[in-house]
Amino acid sequence: MKTLFNILAIAMLSFIAASLVSWWTVAAVAFLVSLLAGLRPAQGFVAGFFGVGLCWMAVAFFRDVANDHILSARMAAIFHLPYAPLFLMVSVFIGALIGGLFAWSAALIKSSFVTS
Repeated sequence: MKTLFNILAIAMLSFIAASLVSWWTVAAVAFLVSLLAGLRPAQGFVAGFFGVGLCWMAVAFFRDVANDHILSARMAAIFHLPYAPLFLMVSVFIGALIGGLFAWSAALIKSSFVTS
């Protein structure tokens, strides 16, 4: 339940931060939420991966629909991908991986300073 709450928190805060500042703030949000929530490293990775992945998927989908899939089709052609949705899936996976790694790093930093 704690991990699900953190996934939703990362997704919502990432969406707000990316809308206000820039795309890279999703990594900072995943890092801060994982650090402040005190997640274990595995929980941090999962929360960051799915939280940023959800946010990245929503933003990519709505922006792709808004421009009638033109950009994703052209980018898929540049990277020699067979169809445009595959480019979106790869993009979402890369964004989710960035979020997971940043949240995992925060959890590892937090666990290294906490004495048992």
